[in-house]
Amino acid sequence: MTGTPAEVRERFRAGLRVPTSGYCPGWTQANLLSLPKADAYDFLLFSQRNPKPCPVLDVSEPGQRSASIFSGDLSTDLPAYRVYRDGEFVDERSEVADLWREDLVTFLIGCSFTFETALLEAGVPVRHLDAGSNVPMYETNRECRPAGSLSGPLVVSMRPVPAELVATAVRVTSRYPAVHGAPVHIGSPELLGIADLATPDFGDAVEVRPGEIPVFWACGVTPQAAVMRSKPSFAIAHAPGHMAITDVRDAEFQIP
Repeated sequence: MTGTPAEVRERFRAGLRVPTSGYCPGWTQANLLSLPKADAYDFLLFSQRNPKPCPVLDVSEPGQRSASIFSGDLSTDLPAYRVYRDGEFVDERSEVADLWREDLVTFLIGCSFTFETALLEAGVPVRHLDAGSNVPMYETNRECRPAGSLSGPLVVSMRPVPAELVATAVRVTSRYPAVHGAPVHIGSPELLGIADLATPDFGDAVEVRPGEIPVFWACGVTPQAAVMRSKPSFAIAHAPGHMAITDVRDAEFQIP
């Protein structure tokens, strides 16, 4: 969908509820996690120790509903949110304004949707965009480095890439380290503990065609896996694939 980030956020605020891959091409998308201030330091340390899946782009002050890269309302301007209590997923909803607390610290974390425009421009197909579906995401058998009260598995997103274009996909995405960067694994999903690509833990399955290799990138749903494992008293996150569309251009996160 075209339009400025502010225009698209207004549509989400009005009730549009869709995965955001392909929305606002050229503008950076971000994962969201809001935690009580008492848990915020542990998550900041968790992110510092696990920069591949948790590249922090911005952190709000406690209670703030905006951030320096997101001028909208963090409690209403994403298409869908997930609510966790004591680590349990209890609700998915289109806004969380009534649940917002003055002690919530919000982290905006880089998202691989940001480099999809660059992949397309390099001739690398993006299957979930072609299918009009959400990207498939999987919990893996790789553990993140724990921090304080937080621990959990690495979550990855997967895109099938024609074998002859895998090197191109690696080269293109490696220029975006702030939004997960180069893949963490190529081929052989069983080595990540993924038994069946057709049954992702989050998002939608996509077809892997003959001559294609599944390529896996670190995913910003990793913090939600840590919440489910570590059970903080309360957390708000984006629904997987339903991102915060920021006011920052993709090019600002591209390195030469």
